[in-house]
Amino acid sequence: MTITPLAIPDVLLITPKRHGDARGWFSETWSQKALAGSAADTTFVQDNQAYSSRKGIIRGLHFQKGATSQGKLIRALTGAIFDVVVDLRQGSPTYGQTVSAELTADGGEQLWVPRGFAHGYCTLTEECEIFYKVDNLYAPTEEGGVIWNDPDLGIEWPLDGEPLLSEKDTKLPRLKDLGSLGF
Repeated sequence: MTITPLAIPDVLLITPKRHGDARGWFSETWSQKALAGSAADTTFVQDNQAYSSRKGIIRGLHFQKGATSQGKLIRALTGAIFDVVVDLRQGSPTYGQTVSAELTADGGEQLWVPRGFAHGYCTLTEECEIFYKVDNLYAPTEEGGVIWNDPDLGIEWPLDGEPLLSEKDTKLPRLKDLGSLGF
């Protein structure tokens, strides 16, 4: 397993080794032992899966506030995504900064998103299926988000035209309008 800290060091790109032969391959996608002592040393409580039917869908940028915040380990089961993380930890030297990574089913890359970060992604291919593990339960009353095209974030989404978004995601506030989140 290769673990690479990104520009925000607590955000990790994790690429499991694949052991292949004529039948295909096997990969250990999570190992508590391998990640012990890293930023991704956590206990997961829930697995989630999302399907997107076409290229150019943006989901996010989502988070949960305070004590309900979630750490997430994200990977593509089919297709490819452009995954984006925003540091929301007020007082952090990287507050308001973003990092991104391309996650593909073919490459098996995973992204560790720590608690205190917003997360979102854009589908790069048709038929994307995303799997992610979280270390805290879903708390609908504590969820929040940042608008995908916040000019202060300057995210360069890889889009050919206008994205397809949920109605909820079109109404999210800018980062500067969030207030205290309890991180």
